[in-house]
Amino acid sequence: MTIKRRQAREWAVQMLVAADLNPVAGVDRLIDDFWAQRETLDEEDGGLEGDVGKKMREFANDRVRGVIEKRETIDAEISSLLENWDLFRLGTVERAVLRMGVWELENCPDVPPKVVINEAIDLVNWFASPKSRALVNGVLDKVAKGLQNADGR
Repeated sequence: MTIKRRQAREWAVQMLVAADLNPVAGVDRLIDDFWAQRETLDEEDGGLEGDVGKKMREFANDRVRGVIEKRETIDAEISSLLENWDLFRLGTVERAVLRMGVWELENCPDVPPKVVINEAIDLVNWFASPKSRALVNGVLDKVAKGLQNADGR
């Protein structure tokens, strides 16, 4: 399911970027519009059939809902970790990937922090610039270490 989760994370980032660029009246509308557009694509290009497709949608939707619900808190946390930089000077993709990474680190204890960070680096590398990898890695590593210290591990 790893490859499937990566695809679901890609979709979640696409929805989060859309939400950042074109805010809509609600998260449900954002999600519904996204999946309606996806359904028009050829099955070879990401068609969603059966239980796997349903699980992938749920995986993506959970991340989008979680990030949007906690965006203010997540943004404040990211901002506090950016040295000499402002969150809104980052690219939209970098912001979306960081938001999702922070949300996953804080809300998905079943996913190892190294996996969350690696996936985020891969996503920003794919959707933005390889130069963004260091930034995403640095911020998410600080979040993971902070959580680890808070848990007493």
